[in-house]
Amino acid sequence: MQALYDQIQVYLNMDEEISFKEFNEFYRKVTTELGDVHETLDEEGVWKSLFIVENIMSNAEGRANSSKGSEAKKYAKMAQRLQLWAKNLAARLGQVGYTEEDISERFNKMLEEGTPATEAK
Repeated sequence: MQALYDQIQVYLNMDEEISFKEFNEFYRKVTTELGDVHETLDEEGVWKSLFIVENIMSNAEGRANSSKGSEAKKYAKMAQRLQLWAKNLAARLGQVGYTEEDISERFNKMLEEGTPATEAK
């Protein structure tokens, strides 16, 4: 999951959007990886997986609303499928005592991790 986490950080800091093809390939990599490893993820892996899923889901929802035709439907379907993963992963964090507020705080820190440092002037 680390490689996928690193890649989502790159995507989140890009100025331009990636193509549907690249978005779909990344979505498929993530869902395949989750299918393979979700039962064996440690706590850190669950955090990173949830962060990835939530960001792809949010982006897919936005793209579904701004796209037309078959691509819009495909983005909406991706978001819908990722909701199941998000619920599962969030429930696992809830089982070990994390609250919604804890998750929001941690996500903010994770977003900051991927933000390029700005040079002091």
